[in-house]
Amino acid sequence: MGLTSSSVGLHAVDSGLEIKKQSIDDKVIAIAGNPNVGKSTVFNALTGLNQHTGNWPGKTVTNAQGYCQGLKYSYVLVDIPGTYSLMAHSAEEEVARNFICFGGPDAVMVVCDATCLERNLNLVLQTIEISDKVLVCVNLMDEAKRKNIKIDLKALSKRLGVPVIGTVARKKRSLANILEHFDKLIVREPAKPLRVTYDDVIEAAIAAVEPIIAEKTGGRLASRWLALKLLDYDDSLIQEVNTYLGEDILQDEEIVAALEQGKAILSEGGLSSEKLKDSIVASLVTTAEEVCRDTVTFEKSEYNAMDRRLDRIFTSRWSGYPVMIGLLAVVFWLTITGANYPSQLLSEGLFWVQDRLTELFQYLHAPDWLHGALILGVYRVLAWVVSVMLPPMAIFFPLFTLLEDAGYLPRIAYNLDKPFKRCCACGKQALTMCMGFGCNAAGVIGCRIIDSPRERLLAILTNNFVPCNGRFPTLIAVLTMFFVGTAGGFFDSVLSALLLTCAIVLGVVMTLLITRILSKTVLKGMPSSFTLELPPYRKPQIGKVIVRSIFDRTLFVLGRAVCVAAPAGLLIWLMANVTVGDATILNHCADFLDPFGKLMGLDGVILLAFILGLPANEIVVPIIIMTYMAQGSILELSDLEAMRALFVDHGWTWITAISMMLFSLMHWPCSTTLITIKKETGSWKWTGVSLLIPTVCGIVCCIAFASVARLFV
Repeated sequence: MGLTSSSVGLHAVDSGLEIKKQSIDDKVIAIAGNPNVGKSTVFNALTGLNQHTGNWPGKTVTNAQGYCQGLKYSYVLVDIPGTYSLMAHSAEEEVARNFICFGGPDAVMVVCDATCLERNLNLVLQTIEISDKVLVCVNLMDEAKRKNIKIDLKALSKRLGVPVIGTVARKKRSLANILEHFDKLIVREPAKPLRVTYDDVIEAAIAAVEPIIAEKTGGRLASRWLALKLLDYDDSLIQEVNTYLGEDILQDEEIVAALEQGKAILSEGGLSSEKLKDSIVASLVTTAEEVCRDTVTFEKSEYNAMDRRLDRIFTSRWSGYPVMIGLLAVVFWLTITGANYPSQLLSEGLFWVQDRLTELFQYLHAPDWLHGALILGVYRVLAWVVSVMLPPMAIFFPLFTLLEDAGYLPRIAYNLDKPFKRCCACGKQALTMCMGFGCNAAGVIGCRIIDSPRERLLAILTNNFVPCNGRFPTLIAVLTMFFVGTAGGFFDSVLSALLLTCAIVLGVVMTLLITRILSKTVLKGMPSSFTLELPPYRKPQIGKVIVRSIFDRTLFVLGRAVCVAAPAGLLIWLMANVTVGDATILNHCADFLDPFGKLMGLDGVILLAFILGLPANEIVVPIIIMTYMAQGSILELSDLEAMRALFVDHGWTWITAISMMLFSLMHWPCSTTLITIKKETGSWKWTGVSLLIPTVCGIVCCIAFASVARLFV
């Protein structure tokens, strides 16, 4: 069923969003809040795993719905996007406003951060202008206590005119009280919440318009709030109101006459359109200040001194970048060092299973071609992908999530905002780049956080310059074999991490360069500003971080890689075993590509391996080994020294190694990422462009490097 509410008796805006009620009597609760207030933590704590996610129809904004049981009613909780305001300056704000106004929720819960309540009250005040069934959830009460911030919840409830409850969602404190308040909200009479008092001129204009609005809408919308929005002429909102009411509200002569009278009052009072907006915001801020002054006590004036001291290090003009690069190197070192042994164990286990499957096929007297296709082709490629991808992802994603949970990732966006603005892009792109380290497909999906369609497209087109963990094994292996040494040890692992970090920095530089070129040519435009809140530093919840990153990121990305790697394994086996003349199809293709590969400092085998590695970058090196050894199935050389000897015997030099790294850093996205780009952009054209841009850059860089390097050999 669509969004409906018995309380208003009207259809919702035709957004197509389906509220999945488990029973017709379920009540719908919207959960709103600023970013970084723990809104989703409250949602997850109340619903557990009984939830599902999707997109708001027509938007690249995620929605989540979950279910919980109160004493009297069952509830469908809708986690609407985190937003600072309902004035709809972004897709998130528009979605949040429309659902609260027109989605017909039975009640709204606004989650606030106890450590910065004054700023959060802006959203609360706007919400209680729209709905009279609101619950304010003041979260992070433990952090407020630690910072000696005292909040009188009873006084706050009395001032706002709506129920207020304090919680510590991360520790699941007071969650039962939330459900109890939901039950009370549903059955009680509508509250009389605090009314924001605006400038006298604005109040006079509202008084001229509100009565006719109330009469025409029959009380189905908050008349005072709608009168203010019509005077402010919020075009997108007016369109939604028209859809909701089923008629053009500005075609009504009485409403138009009242609006003209109201605008005349504003004009006589010297309030232009811009001044009206400023005055509305100023009144909201003033009211929030007054409420906090009466209800919040700061026992320490320097309650956030530690955060500010840390920010002087992490966001400083001089230390911000070195610390950022240093942390990146530490994450890579931990990933490289920690993944080696688990990868080896996993590989041994999976190839032990392969031997048992081979015995089964022999017992069943299966034909050799079937065993070769399914076991030596499909299964062996899957074994390679899982053993190579899973351990690094299982280390990298939790480390990444720990930095996110601690509050450091927004500092990265802050540091990189200026370079991206110089390239006419958005600083949020830095966050999508960070997601790309784990998986470029995840980075592309993460571009949804960027509001501007132009800047979102820029981020999508350049995300592949950041190497994902599928490319890390290739980069690390080549670095180790040709530049670090294969003896192993602490020093070698540190040097590998530092060199890998240098490669990453090159990828970031290429991202900035290509972003600027695109911004000055096919995607011209000015950089948009965005509100970036630097959340307080928090102690990460390590257990929850590990579980969340494993299930939400690692297994999700691995599952998609496995789906595309399986058919690729079959194709590679066929090419390696079908002979035309005196050579296999694989050898013929490698010979055909060899001249161009040599021009790039590579060879035909390496180039073919990258092409066949389209489904999963993890299988590039195994394909090279298989072709060099003239075998009909993918092989594993776990000894890097033996692998180096094999490569040198086939003409590899330091030029080949660097060219290999450059092309690994800059070539087409994997098939999983390409499919994701198609879904996100809805365009084959931009999917093709996203394939061409890094590929052309990689070819040009390799040819240029190889040509110059050969002059010195």
